Amino acid sequence: MAEIRPFSAYRPAPGMESKIAALPYDVYNRQEATEEVKRNPESFLAIDRAETGFGPEVDTCAGEVYERAASLLHEWIAEGKFVKEERLCYYLYELTMGGRSQTGIVACASIDDYCNNVIKKHENTRADKEEDRIRHVDVCNMQTGPIFLAYRSNHVLRGIVKEEKEKAPVSDFISEDGIRHRVWVIGETDTVAHIREQFAALNAVYIADGHHRCASAVKVGLKRRAAHPDYTGEEEFNYFLSVLFPDEELLIMDYNRVVRDLNGYSKEGFLEKAAENFRVDTAGQSPYHPEGKGRFGMYLDGTWYRLTARPHILSEDAVDGLDVSLLQDHLLNPVLGIRDPKTDNRIDFVGGIRGLEELERRVRAEQERPQDECPDRLAVAFSMYPTSIGELFAVADAGKLMPPKSTWFEPKLRSGLFLHTLEER
Repeated sequence: MAEIRPFSAYRPAPGMESKIAALPYDVYNRQEATEEVKRNPESFLAIDRAETGFGPEVDTCAGEVYERAASLLHEWIAEGKFVKEERLCYYLYELTMGGRSQTGIVACASIDDYCNNVIKKHENTRADKEEDRIRHVDVCNMQTGPIFLAYRSNHVLRGIVKEEKEKAPVSDFISEDGIRHRVWVIGETDTVAHIREQFAALNAVYIADGHHRCASAVKVGLKRRAAHPDYTGEEEFNYFLSVLFPDEELLIMDYNRVVRDLNGYSKEGFLEKAAENFRVDTAGQSPYHPEGKGRFGMYLDGTWYRLTARPHILSEDAVDGLDVSLLQDHLLNPVLGIRDPKTDNRIDFVGGIRGLEELERRVRAEQERPQDECPDRLAVAFSMYPTSIGELFAVADAGKLMPPKSTWFEPKLRSGLFLHTLEER
């Protein structure tokens, strides 16, 4: 059973939501984050990426960076930019992009459920990326970026959400990227209890996005437990900020690939090698987006090709059968020499939100680079059919890990709309 409980959130004061709400801290590099905070000093990025308040001589992970984050956060609370709910509530968070909406329930999930695999993972995490958020959460004494969780759709929860959304939202704004954000507060005792019961009936929930944030939140909780051996399990540090979405509403976009060269092959030689495991057909000059599983687009030398996986490479295994695995295991690795896509600088990844035209642009940009190393170098791009939420669930249920860059979720949850304090109730 999943322990998904209500909490008393800090939320932006009315009218401040559109100024404060910020994209997740990890979608920016340092320069981009600094420019964004200069443009909008009230962006929550000023707290999530507090190094933006220092010059480049100060390391991103310096102690004073985290102290600045905590100082700014509590300063903004004191100034009334945030208000705290007086009761335990669930919240609804709806995001609408391009006429399509998804609505999540904002709540706190249990670190014990994470440790016991009731909250299932599909990615490994890196210690260095965890450490940054561990220090940020610990020093701020606040979780500021929600973990994106998913659950198998539940008709009772669907009915509750529908009924609550017939009421007026407490927040409604459109961010600069055109995404509409709406928030409702659910504080009625009976409804809160009903939601909690429905989540308790679930065997599992799944991390869709935010593995590093989740692991960091859990490790802060475990650290607090070690410091308070008399803990009861009810303290706020035993729980972490989450938004839970039903699987039927989620949009996973393609996560495409660009490789800088053909690993020494001529165009003709590469196409011949590709044909060993994929049927290769010319798709023309227009970008080709695969229309089904087992198909891939390939942009090479100004032409789009359609690749279709040959039957002998298909697999029923939860991981080996993923399209990202088929491409990696039967073309990128054996032919193009991309053995570890996490570390090989010859490959780059392009989220589907950028469109296939971005793949063409990247290839052209690579072709314009100096060709000293290989005069015949040609960049190649691959468009993917999106991984499904069902495939993500299957991998997590099997206790396996997805290959790097398998999923791209849109729209992105905003940070700063809900804050969860680690202080005791």
